[in-house]
Amino acid sequence: MRIATWNVNSLPARLFRIEEWIQYAQPDVLCMQETKLADAAFPHGAFATLGYETAHHGDGRWNGVAIASRVGLAEVSTGMGSLDDAQGPRLIAADCGGVRVLSVYVPNGRSLDSEHYPAKLAWLARLRAVVEESAAPDRPVAVCGDFNVAPEDRDVWDPSKFQGATHVSQPEREALADLEKWGLVDVFRRLYDDGKLFSWWDYRAGSFHKHQGMRIDLILVTEVLARGTTYGLIDRNARKGQKPSDHAPVLIDTVVG
Repeated sequence: MRIATWNVNSLPARLFRIEEWIQYAQPDVLCMQETKLADAAFPHGAFATLGYETAHHGDGRWNGVAIASRVGLAEVSTGMGSLDDAQGPRLIAADCGGVRVLSVYVPNGRSLDSEHYPAKLAWLARLRAVVEESAAPDRPVAVCGDFNVAPEDRDVWDPSKFQGATHVSQPEREALADLEKWGLVDVFRRLYDDGKLFSWWDYRAGSFHKHQGMRIDLILVTEVLARGTTYGLIDRNARKGQKPSDHAPVLIDTVVG
């Protein structure tokens, strides 16, 4: 099974790019974040034409998450309860081909002195609770998305440029590590140990061409999937060309069952 995640940074602006990518990458499951669509506006028909069932959770603002699957889509659940009121729709989950898949869009946090920073930590803590309540570490589970956290210093282009900033602070990294302690593996990192493997680059100042990025888009899987994962890719080519997202899609190939 090929599982992919992609912060598309506006589905209306990027649909043609996503359709193009799906046709050559052929993911079995694609998790999307930052769709910026209300549920009623989601283009289910466009994905159905490509052979995918879809589920979406969004209110038309800057957030929104979706799952597209060509291996089945069942037991859909959405949201974080009361946290949705403050942070918007940022979580959707479904059973896809025997895997419980979660598409997540973790809040940015803005700055360490912002009220949005403790809210980000609270959201990550709630995600940990949701995973524990709804899944089991001995079953196939994949938590995919834009985590807005670089797990280690090697996941940013220059750690000195991020001192005192979000995405790299110790509490954020500890919250991510606590989620992994439940029984999840950063499987891309297990496959590839090199630093400077990035999934996001700022649009400004030529950051992509200067290779000044961060690895914040993650696929966390339970060990039963991690053992069967043979390949992973951050598809930099999808960050090139006309009207790209500022994120590249990340994918893994794994064996289920």
